[in-house]
Amino acid sequence: MIEMLRLVSDGSRAQLVLHPPRALSARQFVLLFVALAGLMVFSAGLGWLSGNVFAPVFAVLHCFLVGAALRASWRGGERREEIRVGPDCVEVIPAAGCPPVFRAHPYWVRVVAEEERVVLVSSGKRVEVGSLLAPAERRELAATLEGLLAANDGRNR
Repeated sequence: MIEMLRLVSDGSRAQLVLHPPRALSARQFVLLFVALAGLMVFSAGLGWLSGNVFAPVFAVLHCFLVGAALRASWRGGERREEIRVGPDCVEVIPAAGCPPVFRAHPYWVRVVAEEERVVLVSSGKRVEVGSLLAPAERRELAATLEGLLAANDGRNR
């Protein structure tokens, strides 16, 4: 998901905040876990009734593993990346609170949109942006960045 924030009313500065796409909300993740855990407990109960005394132990272990996997999936969706474009500087910040990994004047920055990647290039420095986005969103990101850079450096690309 691409959020575009205009930092100045004349549109000379913009900030793009990139988030990975999420299919489920937090409540839906909890409901999914409850449904999966319920099915596991039900099948463990059937196994226990048919004579498998270890079925409840494996169901508890399986619930723990599925819960950990769902939590890791949810935490992966909290990643973010910021791209700030202004008349004097382009910055790429890979995570909240981190220093910029790329900084250059917009006149010297170009966008290289490859098959699966979007790369900002300037003076020998290269940084991939939008790796956490879907392919269609990466194409949208490349077009948005080219437009912002063209507006901020005075060139028509």
